[in-house]
Amino acid sequence: MPVESDAEIGEILDYDTIAVVGCSASPGKEAHEIPKYMQAHGYEIVPVNPYADEVLGREAYDSLTDVEESVDIVNVFRPSEEVAGIVDEAVERDDVQVIWTQLGITDDQAAERAEDDGRRVVQDRCLKVEHQRLKP
Repeated sequence: MPVESDAEIGEILDYDTIAVVGCSASPGKEAHEIPKYMQAHGYEIVPVNPYADEVLGREAYDSLTDVEESVDIVNVFRPSEEVAGIVDEAVERDDVQVIWTQLGITDDQAAERAEDDGRRVVQDRCLKVEHQRLKP
C-alpha cells in the first residue's frame, strides 16, 4: 500500500538521513536544489552520483551499495526505468526505511517489491514540496 496520507508523509519527514540517487552537482537543477533545500533544513544528505566527486560539500558515492553510513530515505532523481535497480540496491540494505521517487518518476512493480520487503514507498511526489507543506 503506497504512502498517501499527510500523517504518513509527516512521519517520513521526521527521519534524518536521505541518500539522493541522481543528486546533481549543477546548481539550478532540481536534483541539486531540492537536496540543498533539505540539507538547509537539517537533513543529512548523502549524494549518490557516479560522475561527481563531491556534491553539497559531501563525498558523492557511485551507487547506493557504496554508501557506508546509515540511510533512512532513498530519494530518487533518476528516470523511471532505473527505479527497479535502485530498489534492488535499497532492499539489500537493512537501514533504508523509505524509497521516495520525485515528480514524474514511478515504477509500480518495484514499489510493490519494496513494500513487500517492509519498506514504505512514496512515488511521484516532490520531497521539498511535501516538506514545505507539512513542516513549515
